[in-house]
Amino acid sequence: MATAYIGLGSNLGNRTGFLRRALHHLGSLPNTDLVKTSTWYKTPAMGGPPQGPFLNAVVQIRTELEPKILLRHLQEIERSLGRPLPHLRWGPRVIDLDLLTYDQLILEEPILHLPHPRLHERPFVLIPLAEVAPLWRHPLLGKSAKTLLEKLGHADYPAMP
Repeated sequence: MATAYIGLGSNLGNRTGFLRRALHHLGSLPNTDLVKTSTWYKTPAMGGPPQGPFLNAVVQIRTELEPKILLRHLQEIERSLGRPLPHLRWGPRVIDLDLLTYDQLILEEPILHLPHPRLHERPFVLIPLAEVAPLWRHPLLGKSAKTLLEKLGHADYPAMP
């Protein structure tokens, strides 16, 4: 089984409800186990049009699904929760599920880049990732999640109950 990390975010409607429903769907994926879920963090939107703050989290899973099949399931979960396709890049969304890493796989294909190409630049990803897997190492940069977060010099985001 492979270990994968998935970033979750929501900044429209009942953000907590959308994250809970996404976690439920993730826990129902075939041949997949939820291992660990981070705290939920309230984070400002980055890029795109003006919009409200996000709730962000990272979940660790163990899965037998291949990366592209897992990505397809993530996209199906997004659609089932009301995320339209196509959608505005960096725009507001009811749910966003990003496949951040899949074992130490390095992949650059039109539909999937692993690890996520901006993972190391985003405190809203690194804070929850460092919480669930502080020793996880970026396969291209060779640095741990904790080290990448420290290097970023982020502001603290409030954890949500």
